[in-house]
Amino acid sequence: MSVAIVTGSSGLIGSETAKLLHEKGMEVVGIDNNMRSYFFGEEASTSWNTEHLQKTLKNFRHYSLDVRDQEGVARIFREFGGNIGLVVHTAAQPSHDWAAREPLTDFTINGVGTLVMLEATRQSCPDATFIFTSTNKVYGDTPNNLPLIELENRWEVEPSHPFAKDGIDETMSIDQSKHSLFGASKVAADLLTQEYGRYFGMKTGTFRGGCLTGPAHSGAELHGFLAYLVKCVVTGKKYTIYGYKGKQVRDNISSYDLVNAFWHFFQNPREDGAVYNIGGSRHSNCSMIEAIRLAEDLCGRELNYTLSEEARSGDHIWWISDVGRFKQDYPEWSYRYDMKRIMEEIVEATRERAHAQIG
Repeated sequence: MSVAIVTGSSGLIGSETAKLLHEKGMEVVGIDNNMRSYFFGEEASTSWNTEHLQKTLKNFRHYSLDVRDQEGVARIFREFGGNIGLVVHTAAQPSHDWAAREPLTDFTINGVGTLVMLEATRQSCPDATFIFTSTNKVYGDTPNNLPLIELENRWEVEPSHPFAKDGIDETMSIDQSKHSLFGASKVAADLLTQEYGRYFGMKTGTFRGGCLTGPAHSGAELHGFLAYLVKCVVTGKKYTIYGYKGKQVRDNISSYDLVNAFWHFFQNPREDGAVYNIGGSRHSNCSMIEAIRLAEDLCGRELNYTLSEEARSGDHIWWISDVGRFKQDYPEWSYRYDMKRIMEEIVEATRERAHAQIG
């Protein structure tokens, strides 16, 4: 049985990856030490998801290990050796606000942790496919230099601009911009993954995500905006919108659609350090105001929120991913989820967890 190593296996994307690969007949080795609870508090803990995976996936093994632990990671890779066919690296410190609190922690997890995983793959299973979940934050705040126009409920790009029709593609520069420390650490990991593909000839795929979301997200104020927004609507907790009049736009891709893209890449991996922008594209996107209204409609109650004039440093005003490069390479991949279906599943899961906690 072929083995897949999944880091961050109890998180949103890691757990979705584990479930899909297990369904496809692979043995899944999950690496996750619940650092999310350290970043964002106990409400963001992923321990519930670890337990769920262990109970429901017969061929799943969990290791509570820090991806920065070079010897510990190498030991796991040596244990499974040549049986490893796929490594999906989703573990990360995911918040640019949090990164400024502990820059060394952020960089060692995102930068060094990725290097540890790449090198373990090269040493133990160099023919395996390596998939890295990067971020659109590698482009820094360059998207804010686009010609934007203010509409009633959102910002948009001038219709005449090349990015207006399908979104931002991979030709946008990652240089000469403010990334946030989080963005900088992810740039390092992004480039390392590309370099292991190009320099060592490994089969690497770097996926620069927009907003990744889904019902398994342990949403917190500093990360996971849709999940946290719905949690605030359901529980009555106060929510704060930071800057841009609440009209900032994000594309949102469901965890299923993203992991399905991983699977397509794994079936026919590239050997040139492939890089893809991946997100909801024009298919699935919203402004903060639009997301709030949809969440309120689905929950049947209003959100208690305030609008701060101060925007987060380096935050995007408008981001929509152009997924054309990936669809050109993998034309059989398509979306299953749009914004409404994504939100419906998040609302259902949030209500279930809230009721379980009350019970």
